[in-house]
This record gives sequence, structure tokens and C-alpha cells, in this order.
Amino acid sequence: MRVLVTGTAGFIGFHVARRLLREGHEVTGIDGMVPYYDVALKHARHAMLREFAQFTCHEFMLEDTQAIAAAFEQCQPELVIHLAAQAGVRHSIENPGSYISANIVGTYNILEQVRQHRPGHVMLASTSSVYGANREIPFVESQRCDHPLSLYAATKKATEELGHSYSHIWDIPFTAFRFFTVYGPWGRPDMALFRFTANTLAGKPIDVYNNGIMERDFTYIDDLVEAICLLMVRPPLRPGEPDPGASPVAPYRVINIGNSQPVSLMAFIAAIEKALGRPCIRNYMPMQPGDVLRTWADCTALRQLTGFCPATSVQDGVDAFVAWYRDYYGPFPTT
Repeated sequence: MRVLVTGTAGFIGFHVARRLLREGHEVTGIDGMVPYYDVALKHARHAMLREFAQFTCHEFMLEDTQAIAAAFEQCQPELVIHLAAQAGVRHSIENPGSYISANIVGTYNILEQVRQHRPGHVMLASTSSVYGANREIPFVESQRCDHPLSLYAATKKATEELGHSYSHIWDIPFTAFRFFTVYGPWGRPDMALFRFTANTLAGKPIDVYNNGIMERDFTYIDDLVEAICLLMVRPPLRPGEPDPGASPVAPYRVINIGNSQPVSLMAFIAAIEKALGRPCIRNYMPMQPGDVLRTWADCTALRQLTGFCPATSVQDGVDAFVAWYRDYYGPFPTT
């Protein structure tokens, strides 16, 4: 297929695009190369994708309506996978404007092109953060998500609603997937696994929030990509037809993608220590604004649709990340 993927220089977008290219699809990638973290890492990801002849690369912001229109016109996508976003819960407190611009305005611009070009399936990346203050666990797609705890979560929920309205009005199949703490090789430097690894190797302490009393449904990147690839050929059915997670009025569904097994933060740190062969120096901190105590995905709908559910253990996933980190940044220091 001809696939347009946004955020191809990002962590998840890179892995999705590489999987599609390996399977022979034509991929048009868009990324703004925002310096939220090390841009060199983003360029390295794009360089790997450029090794595929069927990859076309565009580097511009999603707020650039003319550039987006030109990319859609050139690609004529049969499938759109919208992964680009300004990520990070804590960063949204310090730089809220970038979230409104990238997540809401950028998504609107993508949807306007979708309306005009009518691909067979549109996939939107959302997040487990939309469950916000919900206390009923595991999180199920049918739960109301009316109490976001961060601006990041609020903007991602807004993109879900925008997608639903376009799906309903223009009769375009949409799938919105909610990611649960994705990690693995080529991960983001602002996320815990990357920061904990880098700090521990440098002999620096790691900040452990809420004194380590947290749980996350850590999802390994290869499992996430597998779920996306299985879902992309299963667009939502028309309203009234049986479809897990589907809207009653539009060809639109919301799907959790998680490991369905929350892991304590302290167990996650222990897995990092085992992979590195050295202890982490812990700096215990209070709970941060916007954080939640626990995430836990109910993936019944994903399993019903695809027969698949992520299952990579945290230790195996952390080991794979550490192996990549050693390869990318060079040998570990001996002390």
C-alpha cells in the first residue's frame, strides 16, 4: 500500500515506518525534527529509513498546511498513520502552547487532507494518559475520559474527538489507539528507561517520583508495532455491525495497546540494574503534577480483533534496549 506516516523520525513512527518498508509498502514520512530532545537521534532514525528505495522523506511542521497538502497530493495515501505529536506529561506544564499547536492544530491539518483524499483507513495515536483520574482498573476503552490530569492528555483526547467527528461526517474509517508506556531500542531520551540508563552509567542519581510507589503497563515497541500492523488491515466496520471498541454512529474505534500487566516502578528499576550490571542511585521525589499512580490496559478488544496481545516481559525489553544503547553510544564505562 501507499502509506503516509507522520512522526517518522520519532521513536514509534520510526519503528512503524521501518516495519512497513520491510514488508514492501511505499511510505511517505513527515517529521518536523522538533528539538524537544536530541535531534541527532532523529536524523539517525531517518537516515536508516532512507536506505529503503520506497521511502519518501519530508521534514516540516504539521502546522504548515501547504506542505501537508503537497505531501498528500504526491503520496495519494491509501492508509494514513498519524503518530506525530508533542509528547511528554511534564513538558506540557512548562510549554503548553506547543501542545495546542502540534497536537490539535497539526491533527486538524492532517484531518483536512484526509477529508479531501479519502484514504481507506486512518489511524491516530492516542495515549493511556487520557484515562486521567479514572480509578477503575484495568482501563477499558468504554470508560469515560472526562478528567485529564495534564494538558498533554487533554490534547490527545481532543484529537480522538476530532477524528470521530471527521469519521462520522465524512464516513472515513478511523482507528485511534491508546499507547501504554512504550519503550525499547531507539527510545526517547526524555523517558524513564533512557534517563535511568544514561544517569546510572554516568554515576548520577535517578529521580524516582512518588517514592517509587507507581505502576506502569510497560509495552515493548515490537509488540506495539505488531498490533498496529494487524489493525491497519482491519478498518472499523460500519455503525451497527459488531466491532469491539467501535462507535455506534461512525466507522470509528478506540483500541488499547498495552501489555495488560502493570509493573511497579521499583521492579522496572531492578530490571535496568540487572541489564546494566550495576545499581541505580535513587533520588526519591514527591509525586509530579500530571502523573497517575497506575496504568493498566484491558486489551480484550485488541485480542478479539487481531488474536494478538503484547506479552514481551519487562526484563527482555529492557535487555534489548540496553543492548541497543551500548551499540549506539559505544561500550559502557567500567566504573
